[in-house]
Amino acid sequence: MLASAQGQGQQGRGQRAAAPAKPTPHWPDGRVSLAAPLGEKGLWIGGIVTLTLPNNAQIPYQPWARALVDYRRQNEFEPHTRCKPSGGPRQFLTPYGVEFVDMPELKRMYIFDVGGPHTYRIIFLDGCPNLKGLVHSYYGHNVGNWEVEALGFDSVRYNEKFWIDRGRAPHTEQLHLIERFTRTDNNNMRYQVTIDDPGAYSAPWIGEFPIRWVAEDEMFEYICQDNNFAPELMIGAEKEINRRSQIVP
Repeated sequence: MLASAQGQGQQGRGQRAAAPAKPTPHWPDGRVSLAAPLGEKGLWIGGIVTLTLPNNAQIPYQPWARALVDYRRQNEFEPHTRCKPSGGPRQFLTPYGVEFVDMPELKRMYIFDVGGPHTYRIIFLDGCPNLKGLVHSYYGHNVGNWEVEALGFDSVRYNEKFWIDRGRAPHTEQLHLIERFTRTDNNNMRYQVTIDDPGAYSAPWIGEFPIRWVAEDEMFEYICQDNNFAPELMIGAEKEINRRSQIVP
């Protein structure tokens, strides 16, 4: 009953998001806003499984990376199903969406996960190029810059303990991401990423997917272990699950 009720709630949120879109909102200084207008609520939800490559391009896997993808296809033992943080593109494909919190006085952006382990990613908007002493982590070290109608991130220092998308693409600690978020109107945002990892790929490659705005949604208490609907994946039973619903991992 819990899964059914949550699925119905998710469908209801999708219906609200289908209303005619208003223009892209901006802050008084002209920057595009990725957050809800003052006094309103909302979250961003990615409704697909994996990255889409333009022009039917193929991911330039190195042989070992291709073999790992084939193994992961048979054994969906993803760290996210065991409540581990999900970095890079995978963060925007987590259950119930994310919230962008812009803190101009701190020159930082925070991206909060609703589902999963309730972690967050910090984007430094003041340059912050010093990497000395920084360890590799799930969310890496992120430096952001504002463009005309978009926000770009440049990030490094990722660990290897997560999958970068739900399509099983591997990575190494050499991973370098260049991400761009373009809010095309009030209800829609285009996510684009360049993945540069000479440890796993023979060349950089580009992927993208849409993210939709769900008005009136807000963050809620979510305990990952109690809300996990994929117990087979937690124990590595080498079974597939239905990923058509957005409430599954």
